[in-house]
Amino acid sequence: MKYRIALALALFSLSTASFATSLCLEKEKDIQREISYAEKHNNQNRINGLKKALSEVKANCSDKELRASHQKKITEQKEEVAERRQDLQEAKEKGDADKIAKREKKLKEAQEELKALESRDY
Repeated sequence: MKYRIALALALFSLSTASFATSLCLEKEKDIQREISYAEKHNNQNRINGLKKALSEVKANCSDKELRASHQKKITEQKEEVAERRQDLQEAKEKGDADKIAKREKKLKEAQEELKALESRDY
């Protein structure tokens, strides 16, 4: 019985610790994963750029700044979607089928990018 409780506590503490990682640590891990991928493909330019990015993250990253930056990107993308909607509306008013199709495609792309940004957890 004590063994099961000890095992459960150990597993719980490990899972809690993994959830407690900061956004900056996650970003570091992502960059390190990209470095590994670039090394496998012998892409030295990419490796150099990623190593520079990693050192920047280690030196300057804060979770608060990451969240603020992400919110700014979301706001900018919402503005982009609104602009694309306006462009589509103008094309519909003119009745140009070719422009309407192009504007619908651009609006869809902007909406998908917004959805991707909003789905990120920071």
